[in-house]
Amino acid sequence: MTVGLTPEQRDFETALRDFAQRECGTREQRDALTAGSAGRHSPALYAKLAALGWLGVCLPEEYGGAGGGMTDACLFLRGTARGLVPAGGFVTSVITAKAYDRFGSAAQKKAAVGGAVAGQVLSIAMSEPDAGSDVAALRCRAERAPDGAWLINGHKTWISNAHLASYILLVARTDASGPRHEGLTMFHVPADTPGIEVRGIDTMGGREVNDVHFTDVRLPADAVVGAAGRAWPQLMAGLNAERLFLAANMLGLSERILDDTVTYVRGREQFGRPVGSFQALRHRIADLATEIECARLLVFDVAARCDAEPERLFPREASMAKLKATETAKRAALEGMQMMGGYGYATEYDMERHLRAAVVSTVYGGTSEIQRDIIGKSFGL
Repeated sequence: MTVGLTPEQRDFETALRDFAQRECGTREQRDALTAGSAGRHSPALYAKLAALGWLGVCLPEEYGGAGGGMTDACLFLRGTARGLVPAGGFVTSVITAKAYDRFGSAAQKKAAVGGAVAGQVLSIAMSEPDAGSDVAALRCRAERAPDGAWLINGHKTWISNAHLASYILLVARTDASGPRHEGLTMFHVPADTPGIEVRGIDTMGGREVNDVHFTDVRLPADAVVGAAGRAWPQLMAGLNAERLFLAANMLGLSERILDDTVTYVRGREQFGRPVGSFQALRHRIADLATEIECARLLVFDVAARCDAEPERLFPREASMAKLKATETAKRAALEGMQMMGGYGYATEYDMERHLRAAVVSTVYGGTSEIQRDIIGKSFGL
């Protein structure tokens, strides 16, 4: 179905667009906010978003949020991505905050959900060197001390925004006696807890992901989020949000890539005319715009379904949205770079940054291959 927005949501879209144009509408502004684009998160700008109340767009009013739904969150993610707003801490923060909102204690919600609304960054630590797509293979251990406290030892890797985080939602193994999907537990971990070491991983996208080492990290008995041994079903309950939020983020990036590409091919002249007037490029633009529109309709249709039935899981649809939006973003960036020629490769323009951001989106949050497998299995295959 075609998804319509309320007048309030359309006003929100406009406000987001105006904010992005005003605060980071030029390359010079974005470089100043991120030390020459060394990262994708500006604490100063993030604080402004918090002051506007936008970081709590889909979080409960009880903790300072706006109480909106998935559509509202997708509008924010799409708008900030399209506007190149350096708020890279938001995706992990809202995904993690939603998990706390579902399963956390009152004290944990006040700290983590309230903190996310106020501008603190949250991170979730699942992946390990030998447990990526196969999360159930994780070996990070949480063991009971004689006094009831928990002792954590293990190594997590590829942990987004751990270097910015105030709190880390850790998934660790508390019982190895049963099936491997059982015996996993979520823990509320203040990032400054002794025994935690965060080491940035150098990637083609900068230092946004980290190795996180836990060495005899001591947590109180009440650090468990939800129920001990129930992390797997708790994680499954959040799949709609995680995959949909990532899809909305890449939808916005796809739209920005198309904007930048069209601007370039309109202005670049060869053989006495704008290169965009040549059929070869004009048809590429047409195909790309059509694919992006398909992704937009899918993302917001799934968001509307989730808002209509918030307790229902939509594994097939959420995976479809994540698959379509991230693969479209990757294709858009590759096409944009090709149409811009050498300038698409040059750091003078944003296209090479778009490519770095888009390519990795088909890996994190569940690879495209994993999404296809989930979709296929939903048909009983």
